[in-house]
Amino acid sequence: QVRLVESGGGLVQAGGSLRLSCAASGSIFSFDTVGWYRQAPGKQRELVVIWTRDGSSNFADSVKGRFTSSRDNAKNTVSLQMNSLKPEDTAVYYCRANIGSYVYWGQGTQVTVSS
Repeated sequence: QVRLVESGGGLVQAGGSLRLSCAASGSIFSFDTVGWYRQAPGKQRELVVIWTRDGSSNFADSVKGRFTSSRDNAKNTVSLQMNSLKPEDTAVYYCRANIGSYVYWGQGTQVTVSS
């Protein structure tokens, strides 16, 4: 069973920064994909960034140029650095990974950006 645990959420003013971290219970090399999603109140969950097995990453257009992501293979963590935050970035941020048809989600961490 894979466990994903997010940390680093909080309250920040618009224009500020936050760094989220996702710690996996196993090797992230075992994941076909791993990444971050978010869900704002009343909206569907949406992709923020996804890493594929070959080491490439793809970001949602809404966060390109503001968010970056990194993987620490030795620590089995995936981080999300969020800069120039906007009120519309307010959401619960989830870490997600899959191995074949098995999909794993973290419990989520709240990010609130005040205007």
